[in-house]
Amino acid sequence: MDADINFYFDPVCPFAWMTSKWVRQVQAQRDYTVDWRFISLRLINAKVDYDAHFPPEYEAGHTAGLRLLRVAARARAEHGREAMAPLYAAFGTHIFDTAPSPANHQAEVDLPELRGTREFAEPILAEAGLPLELADALDDESWDGEIQQETDEALSLTGKDVGTPIIHFEPPAGVAFFGPVISRLPHEDSAVELWDHVVALARFPGFAELKRSLRERPQLAAFGIDRDTVGKQEDWHGGSRRQKK
Repeated sequence: MDADINFYFDPVCPFAWMTSKWVRQVQAQRDYTVDWRFISLRLINAKVDYDAHFPPEYEAGHTAGLRLLRVAARARAEHGREAMAPLYAAFGTHIFDTAPSPANHQAEVDLPELRGTREFAEPILAEAGLPLELADALDDESWDGEIQQETDEALSLTGKDVGTPIIHFEPPAGVAFFGPVISRLPHEDSAVELWDHVVALARFPGFAELKRSLRERPQLAAFGIDRDTVGKQEDWHGGSRRQKK
C-alpha cells in the first residue's frame, strides 16, 4: 500500500492511541492516506525481565496487545488493509476512551489480561464490521512471525531504543521517528499546525531527538482524565515507566 504515513501501533499503548487520534485529525484535514501497521511491545521486550523492570501489570498488558495484533493480522490478511483503521479505532475506543464503570467489579489489575480474551475482542470485531471468528487468532502464534517482521521493520527505521508509536513520514524515502508522544489531543484548528512543526523537524536530515521523560497522564477516559483536566506528571523512564534498576 502506498501511503502518505505509515503508523506503527500496539493497541494497548495509550500514547500511541493519543497520537493516532491526532493523526486522524490531520488526515481528515489534509486528505492523507495512512497505513496502520504493527509493532508489538511484547516482542520488543521479549528478553526483558518484566518483574525486575516494569510495573506489575505490564507483562499481562503487553501480552494482550500481542494477542490483539494477531487478530488484526488475520483481519488484514482476510479483509484487506482498509480494515485496520476501523479495527484500531474500535480497539482504542474500548481500551482508552471508555471510562471504568462503577458497576464493573473486575479488579483493575486484571483488566490488561482481560483485553486479550474473546470476551473483549468479539464485541470490538462486531463494531468494526468484521467476523467474530477472527478472534480465533488470539491464540494462533502463526501470526507472530508477521508481527515480528513488521516490528523489526519499524525498529530498522528508528533504532531500537524506542517505544510506540513509530511514524514513517512520506515512505519509503521519508524519515521515521518514535512519537511524537502527546498527552493532550490538540483542538481541530491547531492539529495541522502542530503536524507541520513536527514534519519540519523530521525533514531536517540532522535532526535526531527532542525528548523529556516527564509526561502527563494522557487525557483519556480510562485514566479518569478528560480534556479539561491536566493529568498527573510521571517520569516515564525508558519511554514506558520502566523502573530504574
